Amino acid sequence: MKLDSTDREILKHLQEDAHLTTKELSGRLNLSPTPVYERVRRLEKEGVIKGYVALVNREKIEKDLMVFCSIRLKEHAQEAGAKFVKEIVQLDEVQECYNISGDYDFMLKIIVHDMREYQGFLMNKLASLENIGSTHSIFVMSEIKAETKLKI
Repeated sequence: MKLDSTDREILKHLQEDAHLTTKELSGRLNLSPTPVYERVRRLEKEGVIKGYVALVNREKIEKDLMVFCSIRLKEHAQEAGAKFVKEIVQLDEVQECYNISGDYDFMLKIIVHDMREYQGFLMNKLASLENIGSTHSIFVMSEIKAETKLKI
């Protein structure tokens, strides 16, 4: 899908505030509401806009520990990797999962309350997955930049 400058402006505004109404968005773009509404719906239909979410402050809900966990699989056959992916996406503590290159096969971003909860997650959930060969955990001391907006 080819994005024109108006589409890009719509995306910029919605990334800053997804609560903007069509009327507010049309005012910022100096367009009437109908074409703005149609463009937003098209961007949604085409999958450019995947959805709308509320960004929750994890510390306000006592999820103070962020961990990046590298995973090395024992077996790299396609079926074994697919089984790992199917299992890992079911774990609520895993916020993000990436298939990576290098010494490890996957990188997980895990959010938990504290070290005790992470230890329980590691020992009871992650260790129960049969194809994990090794893990390496990195604990985040402070979050410097965490951005959800993409440069358009």
